[in-house]
Amino acid sequence: MTNKISLSPTIFSLSILLIIAGCSNNYGRYQQKNDSTPTRFPTEIELRDAIPRPEANSRGGNKHYQVRGKNYQVLSTAHNFKQTGIASWYGKKFHGHLTSNGEIYNMYAMSAAHKNLPLPTYVKVTNNDNQKTVIVRVNDRGPFHHNRVIDLSYSAAFKLDMLKTGTANVTIEAISYSTDTSPNIIIDNKKQSGSFIQVFATRNKLLADKTAQTITTLFNHPASSQVKQALYKVQVGPFKDATLLENVLIQLKNNGYPGAFKVSR
Repeated sequence: MTNKISLSPTIFSLSILLIIAGCSNNYGRYQQKNDSTPTRFPTEIELRDAIPRPEANSRGGNKHYQVRGKNYQVLSTAHNFKQTGIASWYGKKFHGHLTSNGEIYNMYAMSAAHKNLPLPTYVKVTNNDNQKTVIVRVNDRGPFHHNRVIDLSYSAAFKLDMLKTGTANVTIEAISYSTDTSPNIIIDNKKQSGSFIQVFATRNKLLADKTAQTITTLFNHPASSQVKQALYKVQVGPFKDATLLENVLIQLKNNGYPGAFKVSR
């Protein structure tokens, strides 16, 4: 003899709700309890350095703040900032969530989190164990582990070859601009003297103009052209700051112009 048990609609609905509640976890605003590695490697484009350019401080994330009872002071400027310490990285758990300055975190973008630098700030990070470098845009706060100085995006950590260890001993150098050190992109303008980066030379004026326009877009500075000579040299400059010149040279080499070199005139 088979016994049949009947459930009222109300009890049945309540049972389903209890099952659903038992299968879900609450991790605050995140879907994961622990961070995890993405399911794919960064693409070649995603491994290109961030391109520094002058930016105003963001409206969010630039006030002094407190985390876990500890007060943190935000620097008024990143000029001449340099720091050595342990870098970590953050990935899939935080992907798609808001950063401290109100942007969306993309683990495949060249970005980072820092406790004190103004948002945004562009920094060059060097892995002191293998001398690999990356340029990232700081747009978030953290890491709040006591012995770590910067949290890098997945792509940045991949480029520094620190995924296996999870952390790395790094040196951070801020890339700051002022109105008298920002580079211009020119085509062989003999009227200016100083230190330059020669990116490219060609007898094709249209190709030179196109290259200058591409670099102008990257650095957000106007380009000018001189058509009096048969050989057109695409150059960036002049630079009054040697550190800025070196940083721009690294960026150009890492972003499709490996033959770029320093020139003086």
